[in-house]
Amino acid sequence: MTDLEADAQGDELVLDYQLDAPPEKVWRAISSPALRDTWLPPGDLADAAPISSTPGEEVRYRMRDDEPPYLESIVTFQVMPNADGGTRLRIIHGLAAATLMRRTPPAANGNTRSLMRAA
Repeated sequence: MTDLEADAQGDELVLDYQLDAPPEKVWRAISSPALRDTWLPPGDLADAAPISSTPGEEVRYRMRDDEPPYLESIVTFQVMPNADGGTRLRIIHGLAAATLMRRTPPAANGNTRSLMRAA
């Protein structure tokens, strides 16, 4: 790894790495379950199978926290050749769409319409 650039963009964390390894080798490390499990603990994945994959270019996994509130996120790995014969690896980590929805909290003072009832 020669360069690390972290950039927070809204609800995503984007990391760019310049690697000395060829793209085929990096792709195999992130997409092959046997190799992936050596650097990414299997318990971190919500499902071992990728959500989507474009062979040699991009793979997406769903991850889940192992502690409450058990947030789920989508991690995308993009593999691109660089000018030096190595690999540019971009990792995009964002919350899953369901957790991004903002909920309006209920009023703390009970501001609801009151109805009078006859006794």
